[in-house]
Amino acid sequence: MIQARMGSSRLPGKVLRELGGRSVLGWVVRAAREAGALDDLVVATTTEAADDAVVAECRRLGVAWHRGPVDDVLTRFVQALSGRRWDAVMRFTADCPLLDPAVIREAALVFRAVPGLDYLSTSLAGTLPRGLDVEIAGWTALRRADEEATAHHRTHVTSYVYTHPGDARLLGLAYRPVADDLRVTLDTEDDWRLISTVVDELGDRCLPVRTLVGWLRERPEVCGLNAHVRQKDLQDA
Repeated sequence: MIQARMGSSRLPGKVLRELGGRSVLGWVVRAAREAGALDDLVVATTTEAADDAVVAECRRLGVAWHRGPVDDVLTRFVQALSGRRWDAVMRFTADCPLLDPAVIREAALVFRAVPGLDYLSTSLAGTLPRGLDVEIAGWTALRRADEEATAHHRTHVTSYVYTHPGDARLLGLAYRPVADDLRVTLDTEDDWRLISTVVDELGDRCLPVRTLVGWLRERPEVCGLNAHVRQKDLQDA
């Protein structure tokens, strides 16, 4: 499931910016589809009028959507899951256009291969560039979060699961080379400069993690475009 909305405190409208001939949301949808590991794909957006544009893009992309609360994204996810025969959900955000389909596929395969697993994420190990992480939450764990979570945990959907695991079984996936100092998520104009530079040079295609990291390591001047950007804390609005 991809969470997407036009509102953003630092970069409004970012999910529908044109990047290499397609929307940023379109990049995320393509990566998820190219993984070939998902049973279904839904965009979880909001009921705000501004997000009519997100729905229009979903129609153009041929992807299902659900509209729910603006800030209570956990409720938005649970609503979208209701009535579907899913026992787990992979969560994407629409501001991560450079996702690697191979990482998505590997995460799905590992989750399915480990009986009783409640949560899997590449961010637990913290080895990938920010903007390439993948996470999966089991339906039982997500439902428990919906019953118990408050405040910022309702905005961040899965944060309650891994900060209050209880008896839940969590698994982290690590990748080499470690590149968690790099940033390829879209939250500021400087992020946009870096991502646009990558796409201008490497084209309109999904890139393997190693290819992207290697290319960036050889170009410190590109990495420096957004090296100063601070990621918001969980508690930040």
